[in-house]
Formats: sequence, C-alpha cells, structure tokens
Amino acid sequence: MKARPHANEHWGSRLGVILAVSGSAVGLGNFIRFPGQATLHGGGAFMIPYLVSLLIVAIPLASAEWALGRYGGKRGYHSPMGIYYAAGARKPICGICGGFMLFIAYVIDMYYLVVEGWCLVYALQYLGGLLKPLGLGFSVFPTIGPGLNLGSSEKYGSAFESITGLAGDGSLFSSSTAAVLAILALCAFVNFRLIYRGVSKGIERFCKWVAPLILLCSFLIVARVLTLGNPSGEPGQSLLDGLGFMWNPRNLDKTLLDMDVWLAATSQIFFSTSICTSAVCTYTSYVKSKQDIALSSVTATMANEFCEVALGGLMIIPPAIMFLGASVADKIESSFSLGFVVLPNVFGEMPMGQFFGFLFFSLLFFAAITSSISQLQPAVAFLKESFRWSHKTSVLVAAALVCLGSAYVCWFTARFAALDTFDFWAANFAPFLFAIVQTIIISYVWGLKNLKAELDRGAIVKLSPKLGVLIKYVSLPYLVLIFGIWMFQNFGARIETLKTDKSAQLSTIFLAAIVCVLFAVSYSTVRRWKREEKESASLNKESRE
Repeated sequence: MKARPHANEHWGSRLGVILAVSGSAVGLGNFIRFPGQATLHGGGAFMIPYLVSLLIVAIPLASAEWALGRYGGKRGYHSPMGIYYAAGARKPICGICGGFMLFIAYVIDMYYLVVEGWCLVYALQYLGGLLKPLGLGFSVFPTIGPGLNLGSSEKYGSAFESITGLAGDGSLFSSSTAAVLAILALCAFVNFRLIYRGVSKGIERFCKWVAPLILLCSFLIVARVLTLGNPSGEPGQSLLDGLGFMWNPRNLDKTLLDMDVWLAATSQIFFSTSICTSAVCTYTSYVKSKQDIALSSVTATMANEFCEVALGGLMIIPPAIMFLGASVADKIESSFSLGFVVLPNVFGEMPMGQFFGFLFFSLLFFAAITSSISQLQPAVAFLKESFRWSHKTSVLVAAALVCLGSAYVCWFTARFAALDTFDFWAANFAPFLFAIVQTIIISYVWGLKNLKAELDRGAIVKLSPKLGVLIKYVSLPYLVLIFGIWMFQNFGARIETLKTDKSAQLSTIFLAAIVCVLFAVSYSTVRRWKREEKESASLNKESRE
C-alpha cells in the first residue's frame, strides 16, 4: 500500500500540543460568545447547566478524542475520516461518518475567517486612535476618523453595520470598504501561511508565541476592570454589582426548567472546547505514541475553561454593567452586538479606553487565529489522505475552497443570512450529531477497553477507569436527549425561515453541495483503502505460500 504523505509528522513537545489544542478552543467563543450566552440566560443560573455539560460532556469526550486521534495517527491517519476508519474496525461506514465531520471544519472556517477579520479591523482602528496624537493616526472604518469614540450605541451600531455589510447583499464590495476587504484577505493569508509551514514549524511555534501574549492582554484588561471602582457614580453600577450580575443566579427555578438554557449551555461547551469539530482528534493524531495524553487532555480542557469563565466573563460583563447599567442585558440581541457594539461603547467611556480597546480586539484576533487554523488542519489532512496530494497542493486547494466560502459570506451580508445559516448547521446542528456518532463508535465499535488502553499508554496520571462508563451510559443519553429537544424546538423555525428567505435558501443549497462532495470523496477513499488492504493481504498470502 502506498505510504500516506506526512504520516510521520509530530508535535515537537508535549507543551506544544497542549498549547495548540488549548488555542484551538480559546477563541471568539470564550471572549464574546460565552459572556453573551451567560448574560442572555440568567447569569449565575446559566452556569449550572454549563458546569453539568462540562463534567459529563466536555471532559470525557475531550479525553476520548485525544485517544481517538493518537490511535489513528499511529496508523498513519490524520483526518477524521481516517481516524474514524481506523477506530471503527476499518468499517467503511465509520470512515464515511468521519468524512462528513469535515463539514464542520470547512464551514466554520469559512465564516470564522470573516469574523476574525472584523477583530483585526477594530484593533487597527483603535491603534489609529492611539497614534493620532503623534500625527500618525489612520482609520480603516468608512466615514469615521481615527480611533473609536463615537458617543452613542446607535453610532457604534452604524459603524459595525458599515464594516459587515448589513446594509444589503454585496454592499461590502465597494470602494469605501476596500480597506476592510484587504484586511480580511490578510487574515486568510496569515492562516494559510501557518498551515503551510506544518504542524511543528507553523502551528506549534505560533501557539507557543501567541499563548503568552493572549494571557498578558487578558490579565491587563482584567486588572483594569478590577480597579475601575464605580466609574459612573450611579447606584447599582459598581464592580460588585458587575460581578454579581455575572455570578448571582437570576430566576433560578424558571431558568433551570427552561430547556433553551440547557441547549445554550451544551452548545456553548461544543463551541468553546472544539470537541466534535474534527480539530482535537486531528491535532492529537500528531502526538507521539508513548507521550502522555490523559493528563494533557484534562489540562487543555481546563485551560480553555479558565480563559472562558475566569477571564472572558470577568473582562466583559462587569465593565458593561459598571458603565451602562444592568439594563444593558436587555439591549444585547446577540454575541455580535455585545462584542462589537456594546463593548466599544464601554471602551469609549473608560479611561484609557482606546488603549484597552486595542488590547481587547488584538486579543480576540490572535485567539481567533489559533482557532481558525485548527479548523484548517483537518481540511488539509483530508485532502492529503483522499487524493494523496502533496502538502503544498493540499494547502492551496483547501485555501481556495475556504476563500470561496468566505467570499460567499461576505457577499450575502444582509441580516447576516449566510453567516447565520452557516453557523446554525456547522456550529449547532452538526456538532450535536457528530458527538452522538462519536460516542456510539467509541462505546460500541472501538470499545471502552481500547479507549482505556490508549489513555493509559504513557500516562503521567491515569484517568478514572469509569470514564468509558460515563461516556456510554451518561454522556450518550444526555446528548441524545438534548439533541432531540433542540431539534424539536429549533428545526421547525429553521424550515420556516428557508421558506421565506432566499439568501438562506441559497446558503443551505451551498452547504448541501459541500455535504455531497464530502460524501463522494469519503466514499471513494474508504473503498480504495479497502481494496488496497485486500490486495496487500492477497500478496502477503501468496508470498507465504
């Protein structure tokens, strides 16, 4: 059988893979999506289903994905298609399921690059304001000067609309927004360049450099928040009020009986930890066979949770309450409005707000890169295994496909129709579905004994032997229940949207085409693998005879 390209590529160190997997998870979900979800769903009351999902979904499934990834990597597979094929007793259906999982990686990256570009636009805008006193000020926003100190929520909302093209489809492709499109292109180039340099020289080196920078920016912003006191002088807008809004359960009885809150908490866990998106199992397929993965998996998961809960929640929600009051929660329509409208308003009121605005959106930009490259790597590995292309060719083709999707998102910007459709299917629907598929393969095909043996191999600290039991008898039923309720509550509304929104219809057709291509490629690839295995077995039999 022909050797698979880059089958022997590995991480340079244990710290490197921990930082890479943590970086995959630490991104916009931690610093924008989580605070938004917590604010919208009862503050401290939201944290109860969130912590339940962390314990019975995130930690066990993350450890299982580390084991799955290394198991497949030792057999020369680095894409979910190959990893599922190896762990699934080399059954073609398991490989095809893994191929479908690439849908998440491709589609998330298509719109994630766009949002990543918004973060860089805001960071540069704040930088232009900082340089203005030196006579070096500049602006990348249409119609406004250097910096971002606009004075009202309406003006911040208008600025956000101008860089995202909310005015209408195709409005982003105009002379006034040329700088924004150039910045989006720069983001794409940085991502593809890192992937091109490979696992150890590109991804690992970048994560080792950027992880301390993300933490430094986070701690500086948190330190500023904790020293603000009561900046507005209004009652109910002190630091303690801001912290209380985040952690005190509101309407606890009603919240815990609301399945929307449980659905939101579980979805947030998927989004923030990157489990069941193909990133973790692909990254860990490059872990050396005798290297610890048990302790490393828990370390990476908890590092993400620290960034999300301790840093993300603290640096965003308290200052919003301190400057704008508790009524700000009623004005938050989405995570985007919190991150790109409400927070700039806060920075506009804050002493040294231009500097801390620059720090915050720089933090978002670098954190977003570590997440977006984690979605690109599975796509590149998939192309290598499917077509046996070189690394260079696979990166170029993956880049072209992702850029095509990003251009689509940039064109259909009215009401965020394309972005919302992509996000619904790739970040909400598909991770739930593949989490169920993955737990079934682990529990009933690969087997809990193989899971335990892989986790124990090279383990510094062995995890509980009950982990497999937890996955099979607690995680799987929980996921099936939540997914069933989520489908019942949301799928009908999505269908109704498709009936009336032409942009959503086109976006769904675009995504369906991706699914069809993935099926065709996965099907042909696993059939080729089976055929080669039979030919190899036949040759071995003849040689023995």
